[in-house]
Amino acid sequence: MRIIGFGLLMFFAVSLISLNQATAQAPFTKGVNLTNWFQASSPRQIQFTKYTKKDFENIKSLGADVVRLPINLHSMTSGEPDYTLDTLFLEFLDQAVDWCEELQIHLILDNHTFDPSANTDPAIKSTLLKVWPQMAKHYKDRSDYVLYEVLNEPHGIDNNVWAGIQQAVIDTIRTVDTKHFIVVGPANFNSYTLLSDLPVYTDTKLIYTFHFYDPFVFTHQGATWVDPSMETLAGVPFPYKASSMPATPTILKGTWVEDALNNYSVDGTVSKVKSLIDIAVNFKNSRSVPVYCGEFGVYIPNSNNADRVAWYQAVRQYFEEKNIPWTTWDYQGGFGLFTKNSDELFDYNVNTALVQALGMTVPPQKIFKPKPQTTGFLIYDDFIGEGVIDVSSPDGGTLDYYSTTTPEVGKRCIYWAGVPQYNPIALDFKPNLDLSLLVMNNHAIEFWTRSTNASAKFDVRFIDTKTGASDHPYRMNKTIDNSVIPWDGEWHKVSIKLSDFQDGGSYDNGWFPPPGNFDWTAVDMLQLVPEYGSLDGIEIWFDDIRDVGDDVPYEEPVTGTIPELNTSSLQVYPNPLTTEATIQFVLPESGPAEISVMSLTGQRVKTINKGILNAGNHVLHWDGTNDQGVDLAPAMYIIQLRYSDKVISVKIVR
Repeated sequence: MRIIGFGLLMFFAVSLISLNQATAQAPFTKGVNLTNWFQASSPRQIQFTKYTKKDFENIKSLGADVVRLPINLHSMTSGEPDYTLDTLFLEFLDQAVDWCEELQIHLILDNHTFDPSANTDPAIKSTLLKVWPQMAKHYKDRSDYVLYEVLNEPHGIDNNVWAGIQQAVIDTIRTVDTKHFIVVGPANFNSYTLLSDLPVYTDTKLIYTFHFYDPFVFTHQGATWVDPSMETLAGVPFPYKASSMPATPTILKGTWVEDALNNYSVDGTVSKVKSLIDIAVNFKNSRSVPVYCGEFGVYIPNSNNADRVAWYQAVRQYFEEKNIPWTTWDYQGGFGLFTKNSDELFDYNVNTALVQALGMTVPPQKIFKPKPQTTGFLIYDDFIGEGVIDVSSPDGGTLDYYSTTTPEVGKRCIYWAGVPQYNPIALDFKPNLDLSLLVMNNHAIEFWTRSTNASAKFDVRFIDTKTGASDHPYRMNKTIDNSVIPWDGEWHKVSIKLSDFQDGGSYDNGWFPPPGNFDWTAVDMLQLVPEYGSLDGIEIWFDDIRDVGDDVPYEEPVTGTIPELNTSSLQVYPNPLTTEATIQFVLPESGPAEISVMSLTGQRVKTINKGILNAGNHVLHWDGTNDQGVDLAPAMYIIQLRYSDKVISVKIVR
């Protein structure tokens, strides 16, 4: 009887596990991957303000209930031998978890320690068994909105070996945390074809993940990181259409890409896509376990948008038909939800057709109308300011935005040392800034800095926007050296009026000397540049970088009175105007033409030329006066060219 009783007990235990698995579902339905945020080489390279709580609110407003957060998790530690989690990393991640819990969004903490070109070493087991218990201990008491994903896309490792490693990670997490779901997946880049080769894990709070990018020659046309590179492949349609198929690029002939294109009449169809997804569906049904697609998407640069939309709609609808939750790769970026080559602003640049194809709520969109900055703005305090993106590449040196070495303001400062000559701190404004009114109204860039090296020397410079092949990204510079700052190791405040910056020309695959053509209405970035030599052996600290000055009154132009900005055939320089502005333009045909100066309210204040002009290049000048010869007051004006039925305008600061 005791043996029979034990057998019955085991029977009921196994039955209970099977029942739980059969009824289990992922606690979310659809969402996005929030990429290139925690995918950094160290916690100190995370630009935390790249995303804010508002971004999570925007994502939720789409109808998303989950965010997959790729994290270079092993780089967020002290490294060998202990792999202790960095406290700065946990501070940042805790904030993201707080936001998701407040907004009731699930957050998958995805261990994205991943190099597509390097095989997964079985020795990774040791690292995983050190990192995941720490993560579990830290988050075990947080809400059910938190989930753990063991490792993104293991590859080049036998699936059975990987399955055993994954079991060990599950077990070690469960010694600390039995509450939270764990996301697990197969090898070969989380291939759906290997799901069925995974063992029957007995843990009842697992979600099985796979990634879907088929047909690959469609979803990855233009991708440079695949082997061979498909950078030259473009225009592959979806679904297959014989008349739209591109020829195989010469460099890809004789590769698997050519074979895939030759077979695309079969593989590039909706029915084929569904049959491949069915492999994951069959696994889900046969195992009675929750299955989730962690990544799917189409690379933007070389694909047709209508075809992208068709693919997303077909895949998403079939996922939902088969009850498979998903997170698209990605929110912003090369596979993202925003229009091509845009600033990816939620209120202006959402790819509405794509969002609709994903069955999400399309946010109202507005037309972006650039207007001048009228207030001071933050560039760095303890964090890089919102709307400012770090695009630096401190190759061979150190750039740390979170130094705690005696900051002047707040808890942190910037530490900069050892970087090569010309390798800048580069802070990109998204969108570009119109600083023309601030220049005119005595605004200044201010920051604190210190160094102990008397030879420390660098340029502070603004760079404007390259608008076309004939334009260049021009600079306005100011040099900081020991004639400005006594490099005595103490903090000193630097204040540079915007109007005191000096024209520095442009380097654009060659040197272009200063023509006085810098455009304060389209400032792309601020740089701190070791222009005069490397910082080898030189340490410099910065703190509290911002534009300061009084608020500037500004009355927005009356709708319809100012033509949309177009500088393709009209150039005005210098800008701001000093003593005289040169106005250069090209007329495609002879005929009546008028060049005028307009106020922002649309009032003509100066007629520079009116009459019949020949086709070709023209150069005129304006001395800053009105039609009565009186100097116009400092303000922003518009140089307007009218010819035929066209109106072209350029803003200029007087």
